[in-house]
Amino acid sequence: MKAIVQKVGTYLNEVGIEFKKISWPSRQELVESSYVVITFIVIMAVVVLCYDKVIEYVLAFVHSLGRGA
Repeated sequence: MKAIVQKVGTYLNEVGIEFKKISWPSRQELVESSYVVITFIVIMAVVVLCYDKVIEYVLAFVHSLGRGA
């Protein structure tokens, strides 16, 4: 039991050391990065919407061919 407590203590100590090495972004960097992420998400949503509509039209066309047979 003592060994487990010692390992946990060592682990938490190492986490604290690594936490001090973190380089946090400035407010301006955070805002700019957020704009980039939001823009990318909007672009990807439009791309997925376009693919979805193309697939929808293709499937509707194929379905209409099947009715005529």
